[in-house]
Amino acid sequence: MALVTEEVAAQLKGEFAQLANPVRLAVFSQALADPESEQVRRLVEELAALDPRLSVESYNFVLDKEKVEALGITRIPAIAIMGAEKDYGIRMYGLPSGYEFGTLVEAILDVSRADSGLSEETRAGLKELARPVHLQVFSTPT
Repeated sequence: MALVTEEVAAQLKGEFAQLANPVRLAVFSQALADPESEQVRRLVEELAALDPRLSVESYNFVLDKEKVEALGITRIPAIAIMGAEKDYGIRMYGLPSGYEFGTLVEAILDVSRADSGLSEETRAGLKELARPVHLQVFSTPT
């Protein structure tokens, strides 16, 4: 049984028609220890099947330690949303359901555009930061 309904898939195809560049979706899971991991993997694969510019890379959180460390994955299930050549540091943890699903789709579109949509004033202010900032947003399932 599909996680994405036919109606939602049709809407997503319209959204993904706007993709400017390829997007890689790296899924980190451990199916035996975490049942939610399988749902996340299936969801991402269903999304990638909707547009050829989306690709999926699947990693085992325990066995693929080098990739886990390289991408800074700290828990599972996780999705790293990356451009074809650049990692923007966008990570989603847990199953993106409810409003979080829309956030996943928006992140995919933003990464494809290689542009955050921030104003020039905001970009200038961010350039003045003296050190990297680790920003986390927490949400509850809806």
